[in-house]
Amino acid sequence: MDGIMPILSAVELGHAFGAADLFHDLSVAVEARDRIGLVGPNGVGKTTLLLALAGLLEPAAGRVEIAAGLTMGYLRQEAVLTFAGRENTVYQEMLTAFAALRAREAEMATMEAALGDQYDDELLAAYGTLQENFEREGGYQYQNDVKRVLLGLGFAADQWDTPLLHLSGGQKTRVLLGRLLLERPTLLILDEPTNHLDIAAVEWLEGTLRRWEGALIIVSHDRYFLDRVVNRVWELAPGGGANPAELKSYRGNYTAYVRQRQEAWERAERLYNEEKERLEREAEFIQSHIAGGQTDIAKGRLRQLTRDLALIEQMGLTAATESRRAGQSWLELGARARTMSINEAIERIRAIRPPGIRPPRLKMRLESPERGARVVLRAKAATIGYPARPLFAVNQLKLERGGRAALLGPNGSGKSTLLRVILGELEPLDGEVELGEGVSLGYFAQAHDRLNHAARVIDELWARRDLSETQARGYLAQYLFRGDDVFKRVSELSGGERGRLALALLALEGANFLLLDEPTNHLDIPSQEALQEVLEEFNGTILLVSHDRYLIDRLARQIWALEEGELRVYPATYQEYMALRDGSALPDNGAAEPDNAPLEPEPTAVPMAAPATAEPPPAPAKGWSRSARRQDERRRRQVEESLADVEYWLAQITEALEAARATQDEGEILVLEAEDAEAREQLASLLAEWEVLA
Repeated sequence: MDGIMPILSAVELGHAFGAADLFHDLSVAVEARDRIGLVGPNGVGKTTLLLALAGLLEPAAGRVEIAAGLTMGYLRQEAVLTFAGRENTVYQEMLTAFAALRAREAEMATMEAALGDQYDDELLAAYGTLQENFEREGGYQYQNDVKRVLLGLGFAADQWDTPLLHLSGGQKTRVLLGRLLLERPTLLILDEPTNHLDIAAVEWLEGTLRRWEGALIIVSHDRYFLDRVVNRVWELAPGGGANPAELKSYRGNYTAYVRQRQEAWERAERLYNEEKERLEREAEFIQSHIAGGQTDIAKGRLRQLTRDLALIEQMGLTAATESRRAGQSWLELGARARTMSINEAIERIRAIRPPGIRPPRLKMRLESPERGARVVLRAKAATIGYPARPLFAVNQLKLERGGRAALLGPNGSGKSTLLRVILGELEPLDGEVELGEGVSLGYFAQAHDRLNHAARVIDELWARRDLSETQARGYLAQYLFRGDDVFKRVSELSGGERGRLALALLALEGANFLLLDEPTNHLDIPSQEALQEVLEEFNGTILLVSHDRYLIDRLARQIWALEEGELRVYPATYQEYMALRDGSALPDNGAAEPDNAPLEPEPTAVPMAAPATAEPPPAPAKGWSRSARRQDERRRRQVEESLADVEYWLAQITEALEAARATQDEGEILVLEAEDAEAREQLASLLAEWEVLA
């Protein structure tokens, strides 16, 4: 904002690996209330930029300036080595965030002991001052804060005494994230913070970061998370060819960025077409007047054409065109060039390339050649799991042709197990799970365990389709495997590259029922967007297991939720399901309605076959049951907690809005006013519900 000093700024920053520049001449500023999402394709340099901003990497050029008193926290993608040599337990590591506070607590304990032995007025006064400061700084609250953060990030109480050395890499990353949240730095930099979190923990983190009092810079492939948390987006995009990456800044959340980026692409393409057409007309005019002997007119127009081409080469076509249309003269812009011949000018015009600002995209197409039966999948009185460990029960389930369902549940609840049952790799413990006639399955596995890791990329394609090398290269190029990439061994591929290869092979199968197990894992955001577009256009049936809530929200029309040992079907979109869940509304556990037509009435449902470890379901409530009262009491407590959160959020927005209006920052005012309206709407809804429940 004008008039507000940034807490961190980078000036003409540059970095290279070998002879290749990742980025150069990059300048950015971070202000105290910024919540920035940094996006861009894999390998473009996002993590390198974060390291440079955090002071953990010396840039090849430029400098990073930080405000006096700035505290900074940095979460790496993987924190495996972060705790090397530390013998703390999980809980003890959280307490290190409060080292100064705990030292004060120990000092108070010493004073209390001394006062118990012998009363002293001066010591009592000193103790009173120390206690007041201790309370003001959260001394009586920090233990609760530690527990809240650990539970929020998915650490059950029985894991708190686990030594750090016994944790997996993902668990260590979550511990580091928790400690950083408790330390509350002025600027928190997070590189893929949702990587090792289940949906419940991601939602908790979203709420925590929405109330964050400092600044945030976040790299994440989770588009829904970015939508909920950030108010600015930095896009680090490839410069094209050997050119370094370029950074552009957008106001608003991820969805606002996508809209603005699309508008910028369309504008750049329109300017290119209009300007090239104008230059070609100008060259044609000059040629015809030279041929007609009117050389004075032609020479004047050729000088102007030369200046226009010089500006385009100096500034780029879009910037040069906008400057010319704004009325700036070539003298103001500093263009200098000898007058070209008309033939040279024509060659220069031909050499102007279209704007290469759109990143390379997957060019895949999924088609369902056969329609198959109307009922694609049916389950009845089924128990899913393993003989020694039943996981969940399915009362009655029906997925019709063209349906799109998302299967949700905690890690380890049995989502992938159900997919294996549908694939015929496992049998249900009880009941029936059946595919309809003419159903052809296509399966995308998150582990990509169906790939031959010893084979080359092109070999995997040839194993499934008889193609010439030219045809195979052309097909794989649609999935961004170009040049020698097609001869890489599968074992040499990154997670994202394996995902792209699995999608390429899936598209060959011609399936009419897709089982997708975490299809966007390891894909960068441009590839996620491309896959989403393809799946939206697919004319078959989809069952999706994913932590990608943005994809679920855009794709699913049914939510299958694994809750309390049961698979419950919500005939709803993801946002509708969230509203139902947060309102404690119970779904109809019978068959869901299809996306495009009402279902025929189902026969009488078979009672739920509960897992062996689960309690039998309670009898249906009649009137105002004890169960209903407990449910309302639980919901009332949830609403009161949500009210406190929203009121705090609203107070923060109000403060930021006053500051934005004082500096007349129109862009920030628009963003904050939208957040203010959203917060007030949530507050009104919660108050209305609380009055009913109170």
